[in-house]
Amino acid sequence: MASKYVKVYSALKKQIEVGEYGVGQLIPSEGELMQEYMVSRDTVRKALGMLENQGYIQKSRGKAAVVVEKKDYKFPFSEIASFKELNENLGRRTETEVENLEILADKKRIMGIFEDDREKEVYELLRIRKIEGERVIIDHDYFKRSVVANLPLRACKDSVYAYLEKELGIQIGYASKEISVETASEEDKKYLDLGEYNLVVVVKSYTYMRDNCLFQFTESRHRPDHFRFVGFAQRKE
Repeated sequence: MASKYVKVYSALKKQIEVGEYGVGQLIPSEGELMQEYMVSRDTVRKALGMLENQGYIQKSRGKAAVVVEKKDYKFPFSEIASFKELNENLGRRTETEVENLEILADKKRIMGIFEDDREKEVYELLRIRKIEGERVIIDHDYFKRSVVANLPLRACKDSVYAYLEKELGIQIGYASKEISVETASEEDKKYLDLGEYNLVVVVKSYTYMRDNCLFQFTESRHRPDHFRFVGFAQRKE
């Protein structure tokens, strides 16, 4: 059974997609949504947070959220999209090389990644992403085996998210992400076609299921010319 905030999120998402709330229009306030769906303020805020993370709305403190043009997002920072999904939409020629797939049972490392002393094993996955023949992204992924008991190589070469959702029935909910810039490491120099670049853009993501269970940590390391973040900002009045 879906959580209350997922139901509110799904209802509002549908209304936006069918045009009941057009681009630039305000959606009902938190108080109005609480009354309409008979839920708490926390539930409404979670639902609105999901809509904002997926690029449907923009929130600002003290005001109702406004519907924005979702197609303006060029990089999947504000929505959860697989490498395959993103590049199919952009029409780019891509390839994924799996460098490593193993089960990690080092409790200290697992605790350092997930801060969860109950997790005994995780999948550790290292992939190199090629766009138009150039190696431009390194993806380090860690999946809790309590959630993802089996992770076949075929899925790692194609789309892990497609496998998780279609074959395992996992409902991916949301992610928290952090962007930073770092000096290229020896691993970056080994696996990426850096050319004249000596910096990489690093995106760290913690991904949760719809029931708020954290199941994945990803560190993506991007060649700078293949990274662009597009977001929305509004000056406070």
